[in-house]
Amino acid sequence: KAATRARKASTIRIFFKFLTQKANLLELNPAQNLENPKLDRRLPKYLSLEDSRKLLENTANEDENRNAIRDLAIITLFLNCGIRLSELVGINTTDIDFSECKLTVIGKGNKERTIYLNKACMKAINDYRAVRPQGKKDTKNSDKALFLSERQTRIGRRTVQNIVDRELHNAGLDSKQCSVHKL
Repeated sequence: KAATRARKASTIRIFFKFLTQKANLLELNPAQNLENPKLDRRLPKYLSLEDSRKLLENTANEDENRNAIRDLAIITLFLNCGIRLSELVGINTTDIDFSECKLTVIGKGNKERTIYLNKACMKAINDYRAVRPQGKKDTKNSDKALFLSERQTRIGRRTVQNIVDRELHNAGLDSKQCSVHKL
């Protein structure tokens, strides 16, 4: 594929650059004018509006899952806010400003950003906070975490991935095509 050829050409260019500039073993870089193949642009995969509604309706089923309210809040935040998995896991209760409907998250590169929450997100978070158990006092500050696991500690990344996979499967969607990052 073109991506593989481009990666290998880049590796060759970098290697010869090292040989000419850092190690001084060559005077002329033979790979200097090596061209990259044209890469195809891939369209991002995403859920349709119908699939998103199906996922939300299926997640709200409390008969089968005792953590349905928590799971619905997680899915709702993923679908409406476009946050990363690490950002969701790292949310503390103090990060949410309920009066202004905004959420502050620490993102990639330790950058802080503010996300404005819509009514669906606020409702899902408030519904979850009403049934949220108290977190254990431990070194991970579980008492401050918004989303808690069965053991009343901060929910883990793998647990959230399993929740999303399970809910996608229950909604009849392909969990191989959609993932936490696609949501």
